[in-house]
Amino acid sequence: MRRRSVTESSRGSRMIGVVVLCILLPGTFTREFTVYRMQQYGLEGRSHGCRSVQVSAESRTLDAEILTRRCVIMRLSDFSSDKWTRILTQSAAAVLILVPGSPPPELTGPEQLFMEQEMEILRNETLLPVYFTPEDPDLLQMYEETRAASLSLTSASALEVLIGMVMGSGFQMTTSEVQSKPIKNPSMVTLEGQLSGHGETAENPTVVVVAHYDAFGAAPFLAYGADSNGSGVSMLLEMMRLFHSLYSAPRSQGRYNILFSLTGGGKFNYQGSKRWIEEHLDHSEFSLLHENVAFILCLDSLAAGDSLYLHVSRPPAEGTAQWEFMKELQAVVQSPSFLGVNFSVVHKKIHLGQNLLAWEHEQFSLRRLPAFTVSHLESHRTGTRSSILDTRSRVDVKKLRRNTEILCEALARFLYKDTMKGFPADVRLFPGGPGVREERLEAVLDWVTSQPRAAPLITKNHPMLSTMEDLLRRHLRHVRRHVFRPDDRNPGFVFYDQMKQTMIAHRVKPAVFDLFMALVIAAYLGVIHRAAQSFAPVYSRIIHLITKHKKK
Repeated sequence: MRRRSVTESSRGSRMIGVVVLCILLPGTFTREFTVYRMQQYGLEGRSHGCRSVQVSAESRTLDAEILTRRCVIMRLSDFSSDKWTRILTQSAAAVLILVPGSPPPELTGPEQLFMEQEMEILRNETLLPVYFTPEDPDLLQMYEETRAASLSLTSASALEVLIGMVMGSGFQMTTSEVQSKPIKNPSMVTLEGQLSGHGETAENPTVVVVAHYDAFGAAPFLAYGADSNGSGVSMLLEMMRLFHSLYSAPRSQGRYNILFSLTGGGKFNYQGSKRWIEEHLDHSEFSLLHENVAFILCLDSLAAGDSLYLHVSRPPAEGTAQWEFMKELQAVVQSPSFLGVNFSVVHKKIHLGQNLLAWEHEQFSLRRLPAFTVSHLESHRTGTRSSILDTRSRVDVKKLRRNTEILCEALARFLYKDTMKGFPADVRLFPGGPGVREERLEAVLDWVTSQPRAAPLITKNHPMLSTMEDLLRRHLRHVRRHVFRPDDRNPGFVFYDQMKQTMIAHRVKPAVFDLFMALVIAAYLGVIHRAAQSFAPVYSRIIHLITKHKKK
């Protein structure tokens, strides 16, 4: 009977210990999720972005007072310049930023601030690894648990801090141990095709329509570039279709050649345009850019707003083709069909001392080719041009259609200015159905924004390039693909790999929890040992009392 009682007592003690451990120890949590590293690239001899890849650190949120050697988890709504500076100055081990899955059409507060600061974050090299990932319920739960643990470390009393450290739990964030390396033989591709005007092609002046197709943002795999420059690509392809229909019959051909070009590397100082110009002017005996170029029209960010800005490096001289097109564009905007649209010319000189150009037309202006850029943005510093928040939900297809109609009308009036003499000023060359089709613009915009288009991700065999090339061949002649690679001696651009990683989050307790558990276990064993030593006399006394009671 004594042995059975001791065994039952031991079992009861073990059950109490298990209950205590279940309360204190964290539940099992191991989560793998895909994260996207911040840009790392070299441009014009300077390094930019995030150099590190490996993460192995315990998680904290910005609510913690000390971030040193911790992986800081933050939502995009937590962002501010001061908080970012604090992360850098406290030598955090890594940063994980949770990005909303579908940003609202109108950004306000921290999201707007982040979009405006993205380029500043990338301007200099960052030693700590910075990752982005779309929000989901599990990640938000992990964020809230980490935030509760971080807040517990900032309590008023030492006892509350100790209780928070013991009862709370964090997450150990880890990635692979690889390091980034430069991508071997990176390339940029520029596509071109032309419509030949009436008569001898070589004798006709040429109008060039250009749009860069790549996007940019803090993380390459999250750069969808809906407005900049998915809208420009959509507009160029629709303009190509409409003017192909006009030029398909000899009687309706204009006296101008039209050269369409989709350029790569637009977000890397327009490297694709630069190399394309060099190939035409320096390495080709016959080229439409060699001959009489009327002007180059660059399309950039045209799917929002109620204003159109014509950005020029120098004001067009009266009587030039640039000046005539500008007047036609102004007349179309002021017509009754487009009331409510504002038109302005923005003059910005090229600063030769700066490495980065503001607009694509500046690459052409440097070679003394007449060029300008049309956009709904007044300034090149607007954050939406280089942001992971430039998504499909933030652009307006109806405004893209309206702006496409305006530019098509203005260009047609310029090309057929001799034929249109005597016609009313408000006559439409592309009225209603035969003109710009909104469903085509929307389909192209949906297609180009369905995949990230950062330049490092678009290789020469990318399916998007093949599809665009097929579209050009369907409507244009002399379609060519130009593949450019950096010079070995003086590379204009350098791309790096390891932009996409798998991060693993393990639920863990802080180091002080191990000390606390050691004390709890020592106390528990001490109680059991004391109870075992004291149980024999107590048991004997109880048996003596029972025996004495039976005798009576």
